[in-house]
Amino acid sequence: MTHVTERSSSAGTNGAGSSRQPWSAGSSRSGRKRTVTYADAGVSIHAGERAVELLKSKVHRTLRPEVMGDLGGFAGLFRLDVKKYKNPILASSTDGVGTKLVIAQQLDIHDTVGIDLVAMVVDDLVACGAEPLFLLDYIACGEVVPDKVAEIGAGIADGCRYAGCALLGGETAEHPGVLRPDEYDVSATGVGVVEESEILSRDRVEVGDVVIAMGSSGLHSNGFSLVRHVLLGAGRMRLDTVVEDFGRQRTLGEELLTPTKIYARDCLKLIEECEVRALAHVTGGGIPGNLVRILPEHVDAVVNRSTWKPQPIFELVQAKGRIDDPEMESTFNMGVGMFAIVSATDADRALAFLAGRGIAAWQAGEVIEGTGMVQMIGQHTRG
Repeated sequence: MTHVTERSSSAGTNGAGSSRQPWSAGSSRSGRKRTVTYADAGVSIHAGERAVELLKSKVHRTLRPEVMGDLGGFAGLFRLDVKKYKNPILASSTDGVGTKLVIAQQLDIHDTVGIDLVAMVVDDLVACGAEPLFLLDYIACGEVVPDKVAEIGAGIADGCRYAGCALLGGETAEHPGVLRPDEYDVSATGVGVVEESEILSRDRVEVGDVVIAMGSSGLHSNGFSLVRHVLLGAGRMRLDTVVEDFGRQRTLGEELLTPTKIYARDCLKLIEECEVRALAHVTGGGIPGNLVRILPEHVDAVVNRSTWKPQPIFELVQAKGRIDDPEMESTFNMGVGMFAIVSATDADRALAFLAGRGIAAWQAGEVIEGTGMVQMIGQHTRG
């Protein structure tokens, strides 16, 4: 960090006897003792260091045997055990949480959005069959408040533990003048590894395969600009409003901040147990927009809505916003966070296996001859 010290004009600069000294950032003059510091510009190095100290114990709980060194280095080091693979392929993914952060900031609750962040990244990695190895996070704040940053980081660390990956490092940046003191944004990049011969892709999907749905925990981290618009804007609802349909005296704010379900470990175990052809992580674009990404051109996936009932939050958003079905399905997960396409002979086994791991899963459809499209049929159960 450079401290800028002003020069005074008490010494002459012209004529005999004048002494001109080269100016440097470290020079000082008795007439001007006040120096400008980084803190004057709104950035506290000490606050950032304090936040890191508060996080260390949480981060240490995410470490894997392959992690080398400790926090504080210029880069995170990870020793990849190449002996485990014939042809290891690295996979990477970057994502954020989006405007769900606005809800966290309004409620001053910051220990769950980190879980959302990890989920967005690691479940994209596992969709190609990759095991998440490590994650790097980035937190940008209007003002670094150590306890708040530690809460955000604790959520990220929790998410990494759930996913089985290491929180290898990251960056906390203070952006005064760009973000308000209470504002922040988060993003993360994850790296995973998969054996080349075991990469999941659309090429594996065949006619006759079964489409298995895994239940979401709610909205996850997509569509919150629309949610905020219809519920908090036009709908004039308050975050502390108790919504009877949510049960257990649950408020709207609590429902909206429900952490995103992390499927990574369960999907990796499912791949070991069954013939999994492909996985689709349901994020922005909804069910049709994500399931279509794993379909070859000669098949269609038929998904029957009548096989499940979306959580009440989806019905509330649709009713308040008078949103039509196609818009809902292209924006939200509608109660499904992950799809697995498996061989028909392994369908029952896959469902039993997921149930044994506590995952709500069901047969939602099948793969038929087609043109690479998703066919949504039937109607969701209401009431």
